[in-house]
Amino acid sequence: MKAMARDGKRAEPLVKQRSAKVQDFGTVVRLPIGLDEKVCLRGVERLNQALADTITIRDLYKKHHWQVSGHTFYQLHLLFDKHYEEQNELVDKIAERIQLLGGISIAMAHDVAEMTRIERPPRDREEVPVQISRLLEAHEMILNFSRDAAEKCQDDGDVGSNDLLVSDVIRTNELQVWFLAEHLVALPVVEAD
Repeated sequence: MKAMARDGKRAEPLVKQRSAKVQDFGTVVRLPIGLDEKVCLRGVERLNQALADTITIRDLYKKHHWQVSGHTFYQLHLLFDKHYEEQNELVDKIAERIQLLGGISIAMAHDVAEMTRIERPPRDREEVPVQISRLLEAHEMILNFSRDAAEKCQDDGDVGSNDLLVSDVIRTNELQVWFLAEHLVALPVVEAD
């Protein structure tokens, strides 16, 4: 016998629920933030591209974190994980800004895979210089896009999205490039030439 509450309802989860959509992807709802709907829509489109690429580089860092090998394993294992966490913070900031503009953030892996401009790596383990090169190429793509998008957001009067792109996305990616690029400098390890 199933237990019933006094009002005749049971403490049982209501699963397999579905409903009509409340907002289509690629649209914005008006929030009283002082920006025109068209400005918000353009900002959402730009930020969703930045989000797809940021999710991809975040996951690329985790892939390399798991698959790194060689004499720099420990240092790179830790560095890749640190950069993963920093990219993960950016994912949340970008997605929240999209929602704040009244848009819908891209979220599912298959949608991200369709939208990202970053080359898909093989499932295989690659040598460390290749892992780092892939990351540097992805960073440069994100940086070039983010600079252009930040300028366009500024021109639109969307200074909040501009600030996010400049202060968070660009600065984080530039710093990570520096830390990575130094691993590809061909210097002697123990004895100078």
